[in-house]
Amino acid sequence: MKRRDLLKAAGIATAASALGFPAIARSQAPLRVGYVNTLAVNAQMWLAESLGYFKREKLPNVQYTMFNTGPELFQALVGGSLDVLSTGAVLSNFPARGQGKAFLINSVEYATAQLWVHPDMGINSFADLKGKQIATTMGTTAHVFLHRALAANNINSLKDVQVVNQRMPDAVTAFISKAVPAVALWVPFNLQVRSRAPGAKMLVDASKYYPQAAIVGGWAARNDFYEKQRPTLHSLARAWSSANDYLIAKPDEAVALIQKERFQGVPLADLQEQYKASKLFSTKDWINMYKDGTVAKWLDQVTDFNVEIGAMKNPLKAATYFDATVLPQAMGA
Repeated sequence: MKRRDLLKAAGIATAASALGFPAIARSQAPLRVGYVNTLAVNAQMWLAESLGYFKREKLPNVQYTMFNTGPELFQALVGGSLDVLSTGAVLSNFPARGQGKAFLINSVEYATAQLWVHPDMGINSFADLKGKQIATTMGTTAHVFLHRALAANNINSLKDVQVVNQRMPDAVTAFISKAVPAVALWVPFNLQVRSRAPGAKMLVDASKYYPQAAIVGGWAARNDFYEKQRPTLHSLARAWSSANDYLIAKPDEAVALIQKERFQGVPLADLQEQYKASKLFSTKDWINMYKDGTVAKWLDQVTDFNVEIGAMKNPLKAATYFDATVLPQAMGA
């Protein structure tokens, strides 16, 4: 464009603003949010949407995209097609590589990860797993849990079993069809196992290893978005806080609302079971755990897992990749 055209365009925008018309430059770009479809990851998000908390915080145009796994989520974030995301244990993976900045924690995945086996394929205990295949999605909450559970039973996940890396829907299908004798999954994939493999049994869930092996999930932002859009992160954190505290104060109402609007195909009792599988804390308690280093310790535990299995070397510590100030600043704490 020529200089006079640029000046003309600027003049039109200024005049439109003066007359009360919104200028094109003022239009709000959508906030592109990616998520994994489990209540531990998206409960606060859906409540903030349904109860109008995002709109209240001047975030009226939120675009949601669902992914099957956390690694797929982060690949989309790093690639630039997402601004922020909400996920599980992968929150301690990509940001520890400098890819994305964690800034908000949803919950401790207290019992969301589970290990299922087929007794009729000779698996009744941890000892029976030695030398056998176990399907899961590597680098996720389920994989972290599996590694810890095996280690607690003197089994090395790198040497004593064969971990088969698949997208979780494929891992569960392989288990149901008995292509593998065991699967480490996260809820709600357990519902498929219950209905389609009635002879299977759950060997253990993640609650047995809390808090020594606590796994936290939460939100991360693309690096450039984090640097340039901090006010947006504050707005998101305030909306999240309202939803989080509502979820804790009125869990039955909150879960029923989420089920009605977002999980119509899931029985309410099953969704309530998902809710109980996560350990939630009030905004005030989260802020205290941000400040005293509890959350950083939990994040580092999972980052250390990635080092143990050889998935990364020399990762950043959580004190670097997790910004513990976004929520307190948003809440004036």
